[in-house]
Amino acid sequence: MTIQQIYDLGLEMAIAADPRGAIKVKALLKKKSQEYKDLSEKNLPAGRQGGKYFDKESLNNPYSDSRMLFGDPKTEVRKLMAGIDADAAEVILADRLNEKGRGVDLVISHHPSGHALAALHEVMDVQIDMYAEAGVPANVADALFRERMGYVQRRFGPLNHSQAVDAARLLGIPLISMHTFWDNLGNDFMKKYLAKRQFETAGEVLDYINEIPEFVEAIKGKSGPSLVSGSEKTRAGKVIVGFTGGTNPSKELYIELAKAGVGTIVEMHVGEDAVQELRKLHINVIDTGHMAADSIGANIFLDALEKKGIEVIPCSGLIRKKRP
Repeated sequence: MTIQQIYDLGLEMAIAADPRGAIKVKALLKKKSQEYKDLSEKNLPAGRQGGKYFDKESLNNPYSDSRMLFGDPKTEVRKLMAGIDADAAEVILADRLNEKGRGVDLVISHHPSGHALAALHEVMDVQIDMYAEAGVPANVADALFRERMGYVQRRFGPLNHSQAVDAARLLGIPLISMHTFWDNLGNDFMKKYLAKRQFETAGEVLDYINEIPEFVEAIKGKSGPSLVSGSEKTRAGKVIVGFTGGTNPSKELYIELAKAGVGTIVEMHVGEDAVQELRKLHINVIDTGHMAADSIGANIFLDALEKKGIEVIPCSGLIRKKRP
């Protein structure tokens, strides 16, 4: 497979697993295309990104945190390194492995770098629909997420986005980020997995999650799922999953879930300020552990690649578990 074919497969799988549904995603892409056609630099306010600065890749890929960051898309890939994070160190590691004859053709990182990291806030609108599905009024979810997106943009804006990409360019190592690509797959898996059972208590939800191979391995490493709000005997109520959408919502958004009648929230990781608020509201929160949770979506995609003959070298926190 070429880098382009690997990227295209990731995009196809991500759209199919998007919590908004593939039809809505394609409608959003169509709307984006129309917006691009309507752009005219002369009537844009100063500082607005339009015309030659428009991200044309967004016309095909709605996930701005998942991009080809460096490398020729036509490059043939037989072996790749895949990790939850790929900073300059992982790029150097790939180069070092190549010095030993390992033949690494591509590095795939889950967490974004470069312009994919700078644009992380742009994918958070996925969560507006997720919260609306959970019972939060769409206008409330929209208003609060717009505020949160602004905070995330300001938080990541000053960071050194290009460090890993610069290392890849200097060493000639192709680099891709697949953030929401893999998060959509993990979120879809968890929703379908939890839908197979009815739960009386939060402890039953936790026990069932702990049967997933990635979490079994994480438990061995003392980083498995845990109840950070509520107890094992607390009634589970309505259970929801939040494994995609860029990054965590604000504590105010979690509070809206409580108002909507949600009893148990299953997240990759939850900020301490949100946990304290959710405890006051008697909402169960299961923190599954970040690396293991991210590994689920990664593994679903990497299984698909291996079936096409690509050899995968796991690294950087990826808990590699294969499924039939």
